[in-house]
Amino acid sequence: MHNPLLAKFASPFDTAPFPTIKTEDYLPAIKTAIEDAKIEIEAIKYEKNPTFENTLEALDRSGNKLSIISSIFFNLNSAETSPELQKLAREISPLLTKHSNDILLDPILFQKVEAVFEKKEKLSLSPEQKTLLEKTYKSFVRNGAKLDAEKGDDLREIDQELAQLSLKFGENVLEETNKFIHYESEESAIEGLPEGIKEAAAQIAEEKGQPGKWAFTLNYPSYIPALTYAKNRELRKQLYIAYNTKCAKGDELDNQQIIKDILKLREKRAQLLGYQNHSEFILEERMAKSPKEVTKFLESLLEKARPKAKKDLEELSYFAKKIDGITEIKKWDFAYYSELLKKEKYAIDDELLRPYFQLEKVISGVFKTANKLFGLEFVKNSEIPVYHPDVLAYEVKDENGKHVAVFYADYFPRPGKRNGAWMTSYKGQSIQNGINNRPHVSIVCNFTKPTKTKPSLLTFNEVTTLFHEFGHALHGMLANTTYESLSGTSVYWDFVELPSQIFENWCYEKECLDFFADHYETGEKIPADLIVKLKKAANFLQGYQTLRQISFGLLDIAFHSHKASEINDIPSFERETMKGTDLLPNVPGTLMSTSFSHIFQGGYSAGYYSYKWAEVLDADAFELFLEKGVFDKETASSFQKNILSAGGSEHPTILYKRFRGRDPKQDALLKRAGLVESQG
Repeated sequence: MHNPLLAKFASPFDTAPFPTIKTEDYLPAIKTAIEDAKIEIEAIKYEKNPTFENTLEALDRSGNKLSIISSIFFNLNSAETSPELQKLAREISPLLTKHSNDILLDPILFQKVEAVFEKKEKLSLSPEQKTLLEKTYKSFVRNGAKLDAEKGDDLREIDQELAQLSLKFGENVLEETNKFIHYESEESAIEGLPEGIKEAAAQIAEEKGQPGKWAFTLNYPSYIPALTYAKNRELRKQLYIAYNTKCAKGDELDNQQIIKDILKLREKRAQLLGYQNHSEFILEERMAKSPKEVTKFLESLLEKARPKAKKDLEELSYFAKKIDGITEIKKWDFAYYSELLKKEKYAIDDELLRPYFQLEKVISGVFKTANKLFGLEFVKNSEIPVYHPDVLAYEVKDENGKHVAVFYADYFPRPGKRNGAWMTSYKGQSIQNGINNRPHVSIVCNFTKPTKTKPSLLTFNEVTTLFHEFGHALHGMLANTTYESLSGTSVYWDFVELPSQIFENWCYEKECLDFFADHYETGEKIPADLIVKLKKAANFLQGYQTLRQISFGLLDIAFHSHKASEINDIPSFERETMKGTDLLPNVPGTLMSTSFSHIFQGGYSAGYYSYKWAEVLDADAFELFLEKGVFDKETASSFQKNILSAGGSEHPTILYKRFRGRDPKQDALLKRAGLVESQG
């Protein structure tokens, strides 16, 4: 029977044939691709004389079809899932984990890799080849190649269990998010909400069979505006508590036991491999080399941010008391009074800005920014198959009209899509036999949908999110390495956020905003004084926001550095760890850990600090653009060559120094965030 996943993908550009794929195609395709990959591995094992080419290169090229099919499957399980796909994920995950372990725990294969590794000094390898050799050798060792058979079996079992638990964690969060809906039937109860948000809430209610009411969900475009603008304190409280008790209610969707099981298994796995705990294991392969280094880094920022955060809160408390007689600010009040205070201080708010940020124009602005910096053109291509009518597909070309990449963009929330925003890829980049195989890259977001009377108008926060994810996409699209495993975003985890976070900086620059920030009704450009206010407002309550990010980083590193057997009570562990960063009164029953998907479902375990780490890099790197000009061709070209195109071909410290001419400094970040007085 014809299986579109196993056939050669058709033009244009060998893109995934989404419309022809049926749910029942995935499992047989993955099983067949695993068998094919095994044949490639066997061929490597039986090479009499292992060389860099017949062992390391061959290994890097093996399993290509499997990688593409599983990318399609898992990307859709995040962006367009269904109960059938989720059930299938529970079946497919263990097969892939087993296959990966079969490779990494194969003693004959490891002997071949080790034989090449031991003579590396005698081989004349390029820096990229050296990186591939070291990375491959380490990945075998870090996945148990030096363990005896019994311990190797234990490791396999742990990996299978972990794969299942993280899937279950994510499914619970999605189900809990989807099942919550809150209705208001009196317009007085939604006072303060902007017209566009009211209209969106009415639209949700109508879709749910409750016309004439207003509905609120825990999806970002519904939840965040309600917390930010609703005058109704009780409504804010209800939504806040629903959001922050996700998977913490002691029912079948509760994630507390799953967290304990994940932590125990991660610790057990690390100890099997000779590490004290999971964070030591993870951080060996990061720019920040140890839990101690991470804690030191976060605490040095905490020292600068805490006094500023306290001042922020004092100012906000005084303001809330003055206007509404609030004697104690609660967690569901913070966003609401922040927005009002921001409006008073800077005469700016999200709703004032929203009309200037029509989604289609912002997309066009992102493309123009990429064009001005890197000479890229984005050409909409309706021939490229997509997995949902909302998804847009583009061919990306360079300034000479040469094909660079395929780019997919998926902007709006749906029941089958998880919350948040992310970049992913369907096909990696590599160079083989003189042919540069170009990547297929995608960004997935959850922005405010158009309503009957208004187009999709973004908050400024959503604008920066779009630029952020697009920065990741550029890292993927401009990849230009020989080996796929070193290509694009395949870099140290605390380096991967540099391209995304640096790209956000352009949102604050008049030269960039002039590309796209026109009022959707009048066509008037965003006024210069609004841009000045926008920049000033960017530092608004930055002490408090910094503290919040630090608290997540500290919680993550604490979870993965403490003895798992001592973490018996998740709520008290969370409270204890975050008490030094939590300035607002605790809300009984709330728990953020049970929906902390970054570390229990995504890949950020012992790595959440990376956001702050990369902020140091991005502020320091963007300072060079500010010195030379934000669209300076030479600086952009150096950033493309040394950071975006270089992927993980060399150690990030080397690549960063090559671009910046020195090691990164914290100064630019502290100055930008207003955590130190800037010298004038």
